[in-house]
Amino acid sequence: MLVSALCQSVSAPRKILRHLALAAVSAAMLSSTALIAPAGAVTLETKAREAYLVDFETGAVLFDKNGTTQMPPSSMSKLMTALMVFERLKEGSLSFEEKFRVSQNAWKKGGAASGGSTMFLDLNSEAKVEDLLRGMIIQSGNDACIVLAEGLMGTEDAFAEAMNRKAKEIGLKDSHFANATGLPDPNHYMTARDLATLARYLIVTFPEYYRIYSEKEFYYNKIRQQNRNPLLFTMPGADGLKTGHTSVAGYGLTGSAQRGERRQIMVINGLNSMAERSEESQKIMDWGFANFENKTLFTAGENISTAEVWLGDVDEVPLTAQKDIRLTLPRRAAQNLDVRVVYNGPIPAPIQKGAQIATLRVNGQDMDAPIDVPLYAAADVERLGFMGRIAAALRHMVVGPASQNVTDMTSKALTVPSTAQPAK
Repeated sequence: MLVSALCQSVSAPRKILRHLALAAVSAAMLSSTALIAPAGAVTLETKAREAYLVDFETGAVLFDKNGTTQMPPSSMSKLMTALMVFERLKEGSLSFEEKFRVSQNAWKKGGAASGGSTMFLDLNSEAKVEDLLRGMIIQSGNDACIVLAEGLMGTEDAFAEAMNRKAKEIGLKDSHFANATGLPDPNHYMTARDLATLARYLIVTFPEYYRIYSEKEFYYNKIRQQNRNPLLFTMPGADGLKTGHTSVAGYGLTGSAQRGERRQIMVINGLNSMAERSEESQKIMDWGFANFENKTLFTAGENISTAEVWLGDVDEVPLTAQKDIRLTLPRRAAQNLDVRVVYNGPIPAPIQKGAQIATLRVNGQDMDAPIDVPLYAAADVERLGFMGRIAAALRHMVVGPASQNVTDMTSKALTVPSTAQPAK
């Protein structure tokens, strides 16, 4: 892949500094600098009322339709219920073999007579935590959710309060939980963005339990039920997560799939039927995999360019990134990126190693807006002594003041590896 590295002038024409740069984005999840909005040929339409597609590794948002609008999440909010159970399992205060009793409340609100999703628990019976988890995840059993909530916190209300505390802790910005099931309640809402954040948290934090989301069926009480996630049956690499449906919310799905080295997380909601949910989820996932790719262009600590220094003991300071620089970008943009280093220079000494002093700005075909990645000083620069500053001042009087405007002067092509590193 050839990347155009644009040089900048930071002084009068007598003194031109050349800066060689490569395109990149931080691997920080959901960083604002990582966002890429599809444009031009990379467009998508969907019947979903809300839709959100994000690259798992970089956090680049590939598609966003009402992603920050509060919505009834229905059973997709059971991802948060599962998180609360996973956390107790991982810390050792709960085991798969522990049993919880099915209360009258759980049986009445979540059982077959309620008309909602159920794993068909018998009143006053005891069920193992492992079975309850599968009943919640695979069969979407409301009864399983309530039994787990009551078993862990005494009441479903207390469990919901704990869910809200945990939601804030993991960065869910626009969500509030009123119950463990996702049954309609005006105080129970999420956003598609929060659901994507929650899904990623589950995958990263609980890989040993996340595998349950890929199981296609579950037998309990002599009843066989299939997982309702259509992607598990139609898309290779799909391994989660959770469907949802109420008359208020419509049909929804929080899904995850991995193809090659890339994983995507998708959230859709507000569809009119199971068929629409299946069609739209497949379409959106396929679109993301077909139109975007990840590239690693610099590793943490690697020198990317240099910046001119004013009144320093050296004339230039190397620029570096603090993290591996990895970019999710439209496939056509990957072939010819417009890249430049931007800073107000020359930069006055002293300069401390690790100080942010420049920006790597990336643009390309099918990108609505440039991506800015911070660059940092890779070394300390001391200020010149008194006599050195006098000499520099004399040169300044002869040559003239340095310009503070960044101007493209030349371009230089660079060949970089075409293969990307494996997803982390």
